[in-house]
Amino acid sequence: MFIECTQANKSLYDTDYHLWLVKTVKRLENKEFDALDLPNLVEEVSDLSRREKRKLESLLTRLFEHLLKLKYWESERSSNQGHWEAEILNFRKQISKELKASPSLKPYLLEIFEECYQDGREIASKRSQMSLDIFPKLAIANLDQVLDENWLP
Repeated sequence: MFIECTQANKSLYDTDYHLWLVKTVKRLENKEFDALDLPNLVEEVSDLSRREKRKLESLLTRLFEHLLKLKYWESERSSNQGHWEAEILNFRKQISKELKASPSLKPYLLEIFEECYQDGREIASKRSQMSLDIFPKLAIANLDQVLDENWLP
């Protein structure tokens, strides 16, 4: 019986993810633990953390991109400064909300800080069509400054 449920759930997981989620939640609420598709459930729960980390990585990279464009893309500053500053504020607010919901992820920002800076640097270079050498190799600020809504380069 358990093997049949597992095979049926795997099939449902592969064919209708939303329905699999609905049924899984219902089974959890009803404490029908023997009917759960544990391998896929464990994978989904594990993936939640990875998604949160990827989201923070993306937000921090985009934040660096816009901070760098604001500081170094002089020819476009007058027409784009308001947009860039709004994007900087937006990314900071999103990061702040993510950290408020999961404060244990703040050390992760320190782990990915340098990589995100380098990625943001490359993206800013491509978008601005300026040489990568225009942008400093070392981060233009520390994490606290980068996240500070009152700081701009």
